[in-house]
Amino acid sequence: MEIEPVATFHSPLPEKFGLPRQAGVAESLRGTVVLEPDYRTPEALRGLEDFDFLWLIWGFHLNREKASTGLTVRPPRLGGNERMGVFATRSPYRPNPLGLSSVRIESVDAARGEIHVLGADLANGTPIYDIKPYVAYADSHPGVRSGFVDGREWKPLQVVLPREFFPCFAPDSIDGLFELLAQDPRPRYQDDPERIYGLLYGDRNVKFRVADGILTVIGVE
Repeated sequence: MEIEPVATFHSPLPEKFGLPRQAGVAESLRGTVVLEPDYRTPEALRGLEDFDFLWLIWGFHLNREKASTGLTVRPPRLGGNERMGVFATRSPYRPNPLGLSSVRIESVDAARGEIHVLGADLANGTPIYDIKPYVAYADSHPGVRSGFVDGREWKPLQVVLPREFFPCFAPDSIDGLFELLAQDPRPRYQDDPERIYGLLYGDRNVKFRVADGILTVIGVE
């Protein structure tokens, strides 16, 4: 079976570094699903405005390898030190590099073929292969087990963003930036308080350090 994208995702995050590790982690992060020309008609999105969430099926287009043959991976939630079966994780390195994300609908512009969403974990330019509405009675399963995730608490960082840098960002993008930084974008094996990291966010490069659970922004270029 051959599949082609039905849409492309537009995001302030152009690369892997800094991407939310799951959809909904940065719930204020804005993005836009733009339908491809063949599907860019109001009929294609008719009725979607009556839903609060939708599912996106998409491709890991930033993977260097087209497909992974490994059957185990090292989940960041386990510190990158323990291996789990690839089908017991949400690793981007899979036999078929497909992702699945549930995101909140902020608004639908059917005339332009655009869906504005919140909380997506997709990079800019991500190809989207299908869009489906989230249906609570079938898709929600409260109280279920979540494997190794249940036993490993993910503690967010405290973020210090000096007010002098606020004018560098659109007012409606500040909350999303705070949420991205709080999830700790660093690789799990790195913990050097003197190291300076750079997170590309829109047209800005956000420079920061992390020490003692506090992430401090030290510059914006």
